[in-house]
Amino acid sequence: FNTFKIFPKIKKLQERDYFRYYKVNLKRPCPFWAEDGHCSIKDCHVEPCPESKIPVGIKAGSSTKYLKVANSTKELEDCEQANKLGAVNSTLSNQSKEAFIDWARYDDSQDHFCELDDERSPAAQYVDLLLNPERYTGYKGSSAWRVWNSIYEENCFKPRSVYRPLNPLAPSRGLCLEKRVFYKLISGLHASINLHLCANYLLEETWGKPSWGPNMKEFKRRFDPVETKGEGPRRLKNLYFLYLIELRALSKVAPYFERSIVDLYTGNVEEDADTKTLLLNIFQDTKSFPMHFDEKSMFAGDKKGAKSLKEEFRLHFKNISRIMDCVGCDKCRLWGKLQTQGLGTALKILFSEKEIQKLPENSPSKGFQLTRQEIVALLNAFGRCDRVPQCPSKREAVGQGKWPPPSPATALLGGQL
Repeated sequence: FNTFKIFPKIKKLQERDYFRYYKVNLKRPCPFWAEDGHCSIKDCHVEPCPESKIPVGIKAGSSTKYLKVANSTKELEDCEQANKLGAVNSTLSNQSKEAFIDWARYDDSQDHFCELDDERSPAAQYVDLLLNPERYTGYKGSSAWRVWNSIYEENCFKPRSVYRPLNPLAPSRGLCLEKRVFYKLISGLHASINLHLCANYLLEETWGKPSWGPNMKEFKRRFDPVETKGEGPRRLKNLYFLYLIELRALSKVAPYFERSIVDLYTGNVEEDADTKTLLLNIFQDTKSFPMHFDEKSMFAGDKKGAKSLKEEFRLHFKNISRIMDCVGCDKCRLWGKLQTQGLGTALKILFSEKEIQKLPENSPSKGFQLTRQEIVALLNAFGRCDRVPQCPSKREAVGQGKWPPPSPATALLGGQL
């Protein structure tokens, strides 16, 4: 299902202008401790896009859905601000208008599972994801360890008596379904990041030219059953669980994009139409998947307890998204923030089924909205965990000296992840 239906289309989608440019603030300070481990290795650097390279429709923001013929970015920004204040009595003071905007922003944040970057910040810049791939840059040590330790020890649900890594599959640990799901998602996210670092590893540098490729030794250190005391295979299972959650979210959010009012607008009308057609085609494929995760089993107890647990769940995940601002390597921070926001968007979708079903066909909805940042993060995050090994046929493998096939762990580095 994934190899032949989903992966090829996701790969094409990620190459489209709408999905390749992601706006991110890599200069936000760490909110939890004084950052003392910023990576100075050149491969940690992220190269932002010049403004001239960004399609005009993306730079202009959501207002271009209605204002595609505006003459300049400045005019678009002015119109966008006017639209936001259009429903407010013009006799109100500027201070009151700003308060209304703050309230609206606060109301919007109540549905978010992630701490969102302020796209209007001067420090927020567009990044071409194709030119800044996720890979191992040499960033490691106490700074990197501190980030993941904080995520697991302070923000994951687990019994205090159990030392990490916890096996979330065992119901006897005293964790409810929701808390086991939370842990498995974070473990799956961690596994996804580690897999891509192992597959695109900085092997050596000769005459100033780096060499990248699979590092089997590092992969085995992180996932081999013997070297991880049996924990490695569980991490890979959690990666698959992450895939199922994000796949389920894509199938659920399809009605949002099927409406004619939703444009994936970059300014190139023909390409935009093709991009939306490709996206809708992917949604149709996700709906046909026969083994979807059933999120209805979550938060299904008494209403008061379920609501409290859901809020606790959301706040824990939001805190993890803030920890990503403590990552010292810019490239690692970029992909950490994107994948965290992608998963957070998936959770937002799964917990908004009723709102999605009530969406009006020809007008925006106050009940459920996705920003372009959330859309780009969702599809690119899913694209990080849907890459699977391409297994050759027995005849091809024998001819290449690759039969018998490698173990599943080895195969994960043998082709597409």
